[in-house]
Amino acid sequence: MGYTTLWKRLSPRQLNGAIQIFSLISIFFEGYDQGVMGGVNSAPKYVTEVGIGRPDGTVTDTTHQGGLVSVYYLGAIFGCFAGGWLADRVGRINGLLAGSSFALIGGALQAAAQDSNFMLCARVVTGIGTGGISIAYWISFGLAFVDDGYSDVRWRFLLAFQCFPALILVAFIKLLPDSPRYLASVGRNDEARDLLSRIRKDWATQDDIDREYLEIIITAEGNKRSSPFEFVKILFGKGGKPGLNLGRRAWLCVWLQIMASWTGITAGAVYEGSLHNPEKASQYAPGAVTMLFLFNLGYAATWGTVAFLIPTEIFPSDLRAQGNGFGITGWAIGVGMTTLVNPIMFNVMTSRTYFLFAGLNLTWIPIVYLFYPETRNRSLESIDALFSTTSPFYWKMEQAYKLHGDVLAEHGVNRSEDGSDGKTELTTTPSKRETVQTLHPPFLSQ
Repeated sequence: MGYTTLWKRLSPRQLNGAIQIFSLISIFFEGYDQGVMGGVNSAPKYVTEVGIGRPDGTVTDTTHQGGLVSVYYLGAIFGCFAGGWLADRVGRINGLLAGSSFALIGGALQAAAQDSNFMLCARVVTGIGTGGISIAYWISFGLAFVDDGYSDVRWRFLLAFQCFPALILVAFIKLLPDSPRYLASVGRNDEARDLLSRIRKDWATQDDIDREYLEIIITAEGNKRSSPFEFVKILFGKGGKPGLNLGRRAWLCVWLQIMASWTGITAGAVYEGSLHNPEKASQYAPGAVTMLFLFNLGYAATWGTVAFLIPTEIFPSDLRAQGNGFGITGWAIGVGMTTLVNPIMFNVMTSRTYFLFAGLNLTWIPIVYLFYPETRNRSLESIDALFSTTSPFYWKMEQAYKLHGDVLAEHGVNRSEDGSDGKTELTTTPSKRETVQTLHPPFLSQ
């Protein structure tokens, strides 16, 4: 058994555990790299190394500081344009391997930065690989005690540490299988069926697994490979089949992430450690640290999770990677914009900046309520029904889902049980006059 098929030795529970662990490592890297610059910006040695402030760590050039942070997201925009297409071409695992390689190289370059220009280039490379904020905070807190905070290790180790999760992904990600939907999209139906049965075996009924597999296969047969130009076409409402409204979905993904970035998360995650009034730091530190962790807890449990899930859930299976690319595009635009202007806002508006964030958070409530549909407990293949209506409002989407949510029926497939041998026969409507497929339920228990 080869290196890339070791997952077959795992039980269904172990395989799901492995998938969750590698997903956690990936999200850890993404979160850490957002939060790490907060600790780096507060390191006096870094401030002088890149020329944005005084030897005591006080930042004087806020525009330059914002540029060093936000240029990372320029690389991320490029990565998300290419990432979705790459994942469709070579598979999810190989796509993740490529991104992790960029992240590993970029992290090493950042840790070795010698000046501002070096740092700019390294941030762009790391951004291309993007696809634990709190960990970054705790490491930054611990390193602040080394030489009273006036040491190179305080900021170089922070940047080098991000290479650790990237290295794990590069070394071991090939141990995991590709997704069933990708396997089906390239015609490897038997592998898709076997993998789906392993993943779902312990907590789904045979009928549920059987139905999900049929939905995946039927949907995959009607789809075609996306091209690099499909990304742009969809944004302008020109891509996909008529009636899928992919353009609306794309903009929902983009704006969801832009809204998430303007909740105030970047202001706290990136600039909380920057010193503008060092003499008052001891007075405000206890309250500031407490509020910072409470805010991040609420953000991570809501916007920080859901905003990354929605883009992968509202796009068809063949464009799921592209859908994630739209989400990352919005994230890169939103976070890149806020990290660039936040230090300038703090310099001009001081603490009143947070009142602006509070007002924006109130504005997001009706927008999310009116335009974003619920995807919980709905298969990826049935999501198209939500967007079959031209109306942008969620209640109209729910009405459309009730009418067209049965994927098998919409594709003209009927299911019937043959009591003599226990087979489930799936046939098309009389207009097609052919049998689609005969499945044997026992494979689900293999």
